[in-house]
Amino acid sequence: MASYDERSRWVVHGERLVYDNEWIRLGLVDVEIPDGERFEHHAVHLNRAAIAVVLNDEDHVLLMWRHRFLFDRWGWELPGGLVEVGEDPMTTAAREVEEETGYRPTSIEPLVTYQPMAGMVDSEHLLFLARGAEYVGSPTGEVEADLIEWIPISDIQGMIARGDIWTSGTLIGLYAALAKISSATD
Repeated sequence: MASYDERSRWVVHGERLVYDNEWIRLGLVDVEIPDGERFEHHAVHLNRAAIAVVLNDEDHVLLMWRHRFLFDRWGWELPGGLVEVGEDPMTTAAREVEEETGYRPTSIEPLVTYQPMAGMVDSEHLLFLARGAEYVGSPTGEVEADLIEWIPISDIQGMIARGDIWTSGTLIGLYAALAKISSATD
């Protein structure tokens, strides 16, 4: 008898590229589901993203107040960005923190990796935990945020409940960091 994993496996027979640019690739994947039915399923491929939870101590986290045009919505987010070809994701996370906030992390370590929409989107998100940061100057490049602030960790749950923190990378990063901090103090 096949294992549970094998009974539910979808078989991929190929993929046809529909759209491609430096940010996004859209394909139609020829798949066969376990009952033998075969059809095309859409797939969105995005570059990997690296995101950092930056703590200046165990009591404050660095967040950016940003507008997201697609939803016409504001919210607090962690700094992060796309991993460049050949770049180590941890380097990306540290670089993005500095470019977007003007702070340079003093130490950084892996926190958690996840896929935000595994059923149709390939977009690996790698989250890192930075402990300590030094201010090195104003953010560089395009304006990423209206506010950059050290927020008390004690305020995070209320901000999430009010909807001030709503993006997946920020939610998962903060929850993972809070769990790690909590387990270290137990």
